Amino acid sequence: MGMKEVAEKYSDYQVEMRRWFHNNAEVSEKEYETAKKIREELDKMGVEWEHCGLETSTLATIKGAKPGKTVLLRGDIDALSVTEETGLPFASKTKGVMHACGHDCHISMLLTAAHILNDMKDELCGTVKLAWQSSEEVATGAKAMVEDGALDGVDACFAVHVWGNVPAGHISCDAGPRMGAARMFEIDVQGNSGHGAQPDLAVDAIVAGSAIVGSLQTIVSRKLAPAEPAVVTVGTFNAGERWNVIAGSAKLTGTTRCFSYDVFNKFPEYVEQVATDTAKAYGCTAEVRDTLLVPPTVNDEGMSALARAVAQDIIGEEAPIHVPPTAGGEDFAYFMEKVPGCVLLLGVADEASGACYVQHHSKFTVYEPELIRGAQIYAKVAMDFNAGREV
Repeated sequence: MGMKEVAEKYSDYQVEMRRWFHNNAEVSEKEYETAKKIREELDKMGVEWEHCGLETSTLATIKGAKPGKTVLLRGDIDALSVTEETGLPFASKTKGVMHACGHDCHISMLLTAAHILNDMKDELCGTVKLAWQSSEEVATGAKAMVEDGALDGVDACFAVHVWGNVPAGHISCDAGPRMGAARMFEIDVQGNSGHGAQPDLAVDAIVAGSAIVGSLQTIVSRKLAPAEPAVVTVGTFNAGERWNVIAGSAKLTGTTRCFSYDVFNKFPEYVEQVATDTAKAYGCTAEVRDTLLVPPTVNDEGMSALARAVAQDIIGEEAPIHVPPTAGGEDFAYFMEKVPGCVLLLGVADEASGACYVQHHSKFTVYEPELIRGAQIYAKVAMDFNAGREV
């Protein structure tokens, strides 16, 4: 029996699982019922699994009957703090929490792929590891799995991400940078408070902080090469207690985004230099703290070519399309730092069925018939990579 025929057996299962996880959405690091359900399904299949990384992450292993390589397939499992407004009969029953990024689809596609691979073990070469990873939205899950040995003995990694900007029937698996690196910065500005009518006797932290906001933009315009896409955003600015009192302190927080490892590594130095020097020019001091969230997500050329070929096999020759990189972060990058990998964007947009909203929107949903194709792509990438398919 071919893969298409095997997959057809699980078409209804795919939808049933996706809807269960959508209905039972849980936030990062607290996906307890989600993890329990995943493990129950694996037990039913007779597939071995173990805890790996954070408490709610699960790593399963399927060994083929033939020798070959080892590949890791990843699906993230956490939902977002978003109040759902889809009106779907299986809408999230968890108040203020919704699978608005499609991770419910990733869980169900990977479970369906596990069924397919398990049924086809006699034809499978090597080993497939399947990672249901917690906490992608807060960038703690992937790193924890890597540190706990998820990639031990692994030759490559692969992930499918449903994408609301790509029409159903199409995919994007371009090589090179696909998602941005993300860092967070916090800047504490210290001046000297005083009466609003006597500015000469005070040092205004609001004025210094405002200057820092503007000066930070010169990092992109004057410190980076014009061909380097990058973003510096100040998201919060808090200062002052009263309308006629000069603020003695201010706090700014923000993020930097880029696609280059070189820029990624230089950003903390640039932010600190601009903040401290600008504050000094206004008679203040500035303390800067940097938090690394995720490195850039860069698709390996060989893995991207394989994903493209597999998608053409499953969906059709015209399926692959070019989609520009997005500055949004993705912690699958931690897997791809260690072994060659690819994240494929599976089109799930279909206006006729109401799937016409982007990720993180309160009305985000997907065109469900595409999900069984995603499950087949997971399974076929694993089988073809482990067998050494050349493209």
